[in-house]
Amino acid sequence: MRVRGMTLREIRMRLVTPFETSLDRVMERRIILLEADVDGVTGWGECTAGENPFYSPEDTETAWHILENYLWPMVKGKEFASAAEVWGLLEAVRGHTMAKATLETAIWDAEAKQKNAPLWKLLGGVREEIPCGVSIGVKETLDELVAAVKKELAAGYQRIKIKIKPGKDLLPVQRLRQEFPRIKLMVDANSAYRRTDWPLLKELDGFYLMMVEQPLGWDDLYGHVELQKGLQTPICLDECIHTYEQAEAAIALGACKIINIKLGRVGGFHEARRMQDLCARNGVPVWCGGMLESGIGRAHNIAMSTMENFSLPGDVSASKRYWVEDVIEPEVVVTAAGTIRVPGGAGIGFAVRIDRIEAITVRKERLR
Repeated sequence: MRVRGMTLREIRMRLVTPFETSLDRVMERRIILLEADVDGVTGWGECTAGENPFYSPEDTETAWHILENYLWPMVKGKEFASAAEVWGLLEAVRGHTMAKATLETAIWDAEAKQKNAPLWKLLGGVREEIPCGVSIGVKETLDELVAAVKKELAAGYQRIKIKIKPGKDLLPVQRLRQEFPRIKLMVDANSAYRRTDWPLLKELDGFYLMMVEQPLGWDDLYGHVELQKGLQTPICLDECIHTYEQAEAAIALGACKIINIKLGRVGGFHEARRMQDLCARNGVPVWCGGMLESGIGRAHNIAMSTMENFSLPGDVSASKRYWVEDVIEPEVVVTAAGTIRVPGGAGIGFAVRIDRIEAITVRKERLR
């Protein structure tokens, strides 16, 4: 296999409703799409970096720069047997996992199309239908939050995740438990708390949560080790886990009981597969986190979620929750049972709408 060329595009997509976390409030996404020509077959990848470096050190601008000036030269003219070898070609660049995943996942899509196989089967997936959860941003009022949860439960979602931050944590959880005592409920702090907040976090044990996601600092592995010792509720790590080695350390030290795997955060499918295998060997369940992706990134998340140890409902939800009009067809839909049926077509299994993408492209660079 050889990458003959690639095209970078930045598209702008406006969310149906603003999405607020402890880090930021997002109304419009700046998304980099990568179209890779692999021996005449087109593969698509999406960069999950945010518009700013608040979730991770990467942002839209750094990812474009790294893709154009470093990663493209590293694969240009190189021959490799499969997409699984691409990670090794990019190892000289430290970090920048979201940029790496953009290129790597596009090549996986192309290889699956070359073999006329669904991407999820090429990855070793075992599910033809995946369970879905939903992520709900911080709301202004408790009534607004309750209404949002009712809407998502009516749509069939199997698990509810709410974003929390200081001042909007215990009361929202308490209200939801009063209204919905039996639902699968979890909270995500996106690193909003510090070790001095341990008494508050301990109070979350009283609400029978599935997990508390990333309560402490994005690089505070030791803090999570100490916190998990005092919590009955499982800690799920997200921002702390960028590499296989960090996952290995987190498990060995007892920093968490669950890990959220995001393709962009870990660098693509090669590392995601290694990480889920590591977690499976150690009895740690994993699930797929979301980054407000367009349909292309969402399709890759669906493929990843078919792997065996992705046993908890992820943040892979319907296109219409986020976009008036997506960039794939058919759009991603969720069944009344709260599942997504995995497409059977070659590659990501969805048709990419070039006309729609071109209409919302604000910059474009062809690399040959």
